[in-house]
Amino acid sequence: MLFRNCAGGVVFSKDKVLILKNEKGEWVLPKGVIRKGNVSVEIAKDRVKKEAGVDAEVVSPAGETSYEFFSISRQKPVCNQITWFIMETNDEDTEINKEEGFTVGGFFPIDEAIDKITYSQDKSLVRLSYRKYKRLCEECV
Repeated sequence: MLFRNCAGGVVFSKDKVLILKNEKGEWVLPKGVIRKGNVSVEIAKDRVKKEAGVDAEVVSPAGETSYEFFSISRQKPVCNQITWFIMETNDEDTEINKEEGFTVGGFFPIDEAIDKITYSQDKSLVRLSYRKYKRLCEECV
């Protein structure tokens, strides 16, 4: 099995979260593989920018998830281990990167986004991250 370390962002703009629809029709969060010499927090910021055109700042760590799949191109199972970061932006303008395999995306109200998101662990991640984000925002006021 091939193990890959990845990083991604759960990006909030007030009471909305950024989600993307990939070419398989899955609603997902922006993420990418950490290459040698790179830092997870920078990969998360870079992927949010590259996949959605959004500049966002990291607020806090969000946690980790993992999933396995069979790679047809590699002809072997792959395990992606993802470190997530809670991020925020004040600009909800997006430029969805179709060359990266995304068809649409944007900022959606939390409940609507959770309904759209394909995978249950991503739904849970958004719910927990939003609670933590709101708590952190209250502490800053």
